[in-house]
Amino acid sequence: MELAIQPDIYSPSIDDKGNYIDNIPSVNIIKKGLLCSCGSRKEKIYNTTSMFSNHTKTKCHQKWLSELNLNRANYYIENEKNKETIQSQRLIIAKLEKDIQTKIMTIDYLTQQLKPNNKMVDNLLEFD
Repeated sequence: MELAIQPDIYSPSIDDKGNYIDNIPSVNIIKKGLLCSCGSRKEKIYNTTSMFSNHTKTKCHQKWLSELNLNRANYYIENEKNKETIQSQRLIIAKLEKDIQTKIMTIDYLTQQLKPNNKMVDNLLEFD
């Protein structure tokens, strides 16, 4: 079985003023390939820095970057809401796991009670 190497997902850098800017990754990072989330070419993998550099100059990518900058406050709020959702889902999952463990223990206990060496089960079997 061969392992599939997944390309990295590009994320822009942030400058001193808090604006998103393009920062072309080094050759070492692009060795695995790079996917851009701008949406201009879905599933397009950039394998060289020059290919990705040319991509960052496209209108679609530049528009995506400017929209990130215009909505950065909204992204912060969305991120905070996502953190709250994740925390509440973790609590729900922990409670459900505890419920499952309790039910497994109950099932195991009841299964032990129904073993053929139990007189009640023997009586039921003789009913036929």
